[in-house]
Amino acid sequence: MQFMKRPEPQEGELTTDRIEAFSDGVFAIAITLLILEIRLPHSEASHESLAASLWALWPSYFAYIFSFVMIGIYWVNHHYIFKIYRKTDHGFNLLNVFFLMCISFLPFPTAVLGSHLLDVDEQRTVVAFYVFGLFLPAFSWFLTWIYACFNYRLIDLRLSPKFVRYLTRKYGLSTVIYTFALILALIQPVLGLAIAVGLTFLYLLPSKKPVYVELQED
Repeated sequence: MQFMKRPEPQEGELTTDRIEAFSDGVFAIAITLLILEIRLPHSEASHESLAASLWALWPSYFAYIFSFVMIGIYWVNHHYIFKIYRKTDHGFNLLNVFFLMCISFLPFPTAVLGSHLLDVDEQRTVVAFYVFGLFLPAFSWFLTWIYACFNYRLIDLRLSPKFVRYLTRKYGLSTVIYTFALILALIQPVLGLAIAVGLTFLYLLPSKKPVYVELQED
């Protein structure tokens, strides 16, 4: 028994390598923009020492580190999932662009969180907006996966159906949990943010290796 030959990308469509290269550029820009949102404190205007002014920026440091890790995790998983995709089509390319738009949007809610996390009156809005920024990449990632795996449209034909269902449940559950965290953030901001942070750090664990089955050529 031999593996079925992996089909070549459709003529006229972008190769997966080209999409990965473009995506890497977007990831790099988005992750760099995070640090640019941390502003140098003006200790003279506030009559505080430089050390006190720098310490006062701790919400910005938290937001920066967490969002940096978040984008880094997506970058790692983007390379992981593209080992599974065997080709692309127009719909897939557009969905990947939507995902990258969601990634590049994240520095904005990160800046809002860092600047206004300690504002008690606006905490619900601030945290909910940030969790919404985390929800968007998860949602767009899930949409892209569902489109690609439906009837094995774009994924490797050798992948085990059980493994495909595992990834579908995993990505779908993440979207549901982020949705729950977003709703909770409007009621209890700290709990909503804690759930979003906890879910994100779970993805620091190694991804499950793809499981393949043997197929006979017709």
